[in-house]
Amino acid sequence: MTGNNNIKTSGVIAMSKSTLPRIAFCTTCKGRAHHLAKTLPQNMRNNADYPNAVFVVLDYNSTDGLGDHMRRTFAAPMASGRLAYYHNPEPQQFHMAHAKNMAARAGIREGADVLVNLDADNLTGAGFASYVAEEFIRAHESEDAIFLRAGENHEGPGGGVSTKMPQGCGGRIAITAHAFMLTGGYDEDEAFRRWSPDDKDFALRLTNLGFVRHGMPDRFKKAIGHSQDSRLAGYDMLDRQNMGEIFHSIMEGRQNMTVANNGRMGMGVVYKNFDPDPIMFDALPTRIFGVGMHKTATTSLAAALGILGYDTAHWESPRWAFRIHREMTAQGRSPMLERHYALCDLPMPLHFKALDNAYPGSKFILTTRDEEPWLQSVRNHWQRYRKKWDRDGYSHKIHEALYGRTDFDEDVFRARYRAHNEAVMKHFMGRPGDLVVMNMDREAGWPELCRLLGRAMPGQPYPRKFVTPQPEPQPKPQWKPAAAVTVQRSVPPRPANTNLPAPKEKNVRPG
Repeated sequence: MTGNNNIKTSGVIAMSKSTLPRIAFCTTCKGRAHHLAKTLPQNMRNNADYPNAVFVVLDYNSTDGLGDHMRRTFAAPMASGRLAYYHNPEPQQFHMAHAKNMAARAGIREGADVLVNLDADNLTGAGFASYVAEEFIRAHESEDAIFLRAGENHEGPGGGVSTKMPQGCGGRIAITAHAFMLTGGYDEDEAFRRWSPDDKDFALRLTNLGFVRHGMPDRFKKAIGHSQDSRLAGYDMLDRQNMGEIFHSIMEGRQNMTVANNGRMGMGVVYKNFDPDPIMFDALPTRIFGVGMHKTATTSLAAALGILGYDTAHWESPRWAFRIHREMTAQGRSPMLERHYALCDLPMPLHFKALDNAYPGSKFILTTRDEEPWLQSVRNHWQRYRKKWDRDGYSHKIHEALYGRTDFDEDVFRARYRAHNEAVMKHFMGRPGDLVVMNMDREAGWPELCRLLGRAMPGQPYPRKFVTPQPEPQPKPQWKPAAAVTVQRSVPPRPANTNLPAPKEKNVRPG
């Protein structure tokens, strides 16, 4: 396994050679109907061999007859689902990053596993969708996290390493929908409103998150030749003489950035295939955090978030958890944490305030239990795993930060549990859209969770996972007269714990 830097690929897209990933070619158009009239039919023909692709066209209030052309020419592929036409009637100027994000969100709405940004003047070449699928299937099977970019001066695996990119192909980027969510998409900061290095910034943030850049063979890097005036039409107030210097100044100081937009990417109203009913793209969570204490059904919460389609991390290992704790303590953010979209269990409860500050727009879930059952569960958990924690070198550091001690103490744990739950609810007071409290001893589940996340409830029961078993009682020695003990000490054999298998490190969790 190379270059994945702990980026999770499992559960993100179920790609194999028998299940082809759904690929969305996302094209934005404002004033480029004459280009799209040439490229779209050819691109659809050149990828007809790949059955699970959809071409998404976002009409960004293009005033050059694009809508009429789409209605007149592409009614059949729209009806079949091969083409999806989305119209945003609002923009007056072309906001490159916002338009690309809106097109990507339309692609995700069409069920995309992989998103390909395809400019209106770009030609894919024959078989490009199949090539993209093969690259991502290969990466998925080897648990590597990659993205494809047709860029100049390319360094890294993949085709096109030694050749210069043809003009107009620099925006060709293929990513998983998961990667789009992790990064927050193209940065819609004011600096990227005009013609800008938005693609370069996007690729940099993907790299910072641990994704490895692959190139593309020359046969796929094609674009219609046209003038720079045509290329820059629709952009507001461009200083064309100093664009290189402006690009450099925009990128300065952004070398360590990862997440953009705080969930507010590609927002707005669109209409699909001339249907009069509006579709609203609202803000999405920047991240989702479970901040309930351990042994409050955090494993079940992780499973529930997975059922809803979110990449979720839950106590991957003691080392992983301590690294997040250390980064949050030292930096107020965690590069390791940012490689996942949803996280729960320790050390998240320790840092709920810092998480809220570092990742605005996130959603928080406080799982709770009734006090006495929670204490009994933690007591059982301590008895079961204490020896493992003594050896791993990391778990007890988190216990020390949470409780000020590493052994179980009912009074200390009870006080800390009460204080934590009260502190979380006080911090989010007046923000009902950001926090949900779920008492798992009172049958909380899908209604509360899906209401917070704006999701439909799945047609299956809420999961109930990792209920710590009661420790097996040890038999007490039989009483014998003192004289007998001096002659022969009777110690009953320790029964085999056949129901308590030794957990692997990944499962040696404090909660």
